[in-house]
Amino acid sequence: MTKILLTAFEPYDQWSENSSWLALVELTSWLDSRSTVVTRRYPVDFEAASERLRRDLAEHYDFAIHLGQAPGSPVIKLESTGLNLRINQCPLIDQAPAAYRSPLALDHLRAGLCGEGIPSEVSHHAGLYLCNAVLYLSQHFAVSMQLPTRSMFMHLPLTPGQVAKAGANWPSCDVRLMARAVAVAIDWLENAASDSATRPWSSA
Repeated sequence: MTKILLTAFEPYDQWSENSSWLALVELTSWLDSRSTVVTRRYPVDFEAASERLRRDLAEHYDFAIHLGQAPGSPVIKLESTGLNLRINQCPLIDQAPAAYRSPLALDHLRAGLCGEGIPSEVSHHAGLYLCNAVLYLSQHFAVSMQLPTRSMFMHLPLTPGQVAKAGANWPSCDVRLMARAVAVAIDWLENAASDSATRPWSSA
């Protein structure tokens, strides 16, 4: 049975809610998966989130799907690359690779999402905040700890309720649609992992 780690973040700064956690909670209210899906909510703090992630990945997951909030984004972004860089231009991990690229074929997942009527795109820069750090560290820990985990990161738009509370004219997405996008990703990994002819990762 496929084992998947699914993570999201707690609220931060001006946001009393986080769309990544809202989508995760919505998903778990109806998800019927063939996989063992373990959910986690991470603090918006680099050191604490890093330690939680390292400890979680030690449980040997097949895949990790990390969710984060992206205010201003009009679509769901499938992040391809985690950079070893913080906003202050210091590395996340000294003497570690400059970047890790997700081994998953995100363009195939994007096609699946769009086929389900879910707007999405593959993004090649996850920013320089905690979302980027989690994507980078998830892959770095897998390599350094010799784990089987293949990781991906989904940046989610704000919900309409969040935009209304902020009094802003920003794009938003219904939380049920975002939860559906995560379910599509889980199903895609489950199907491809069980079919050696359609593995969802590059052989390179």
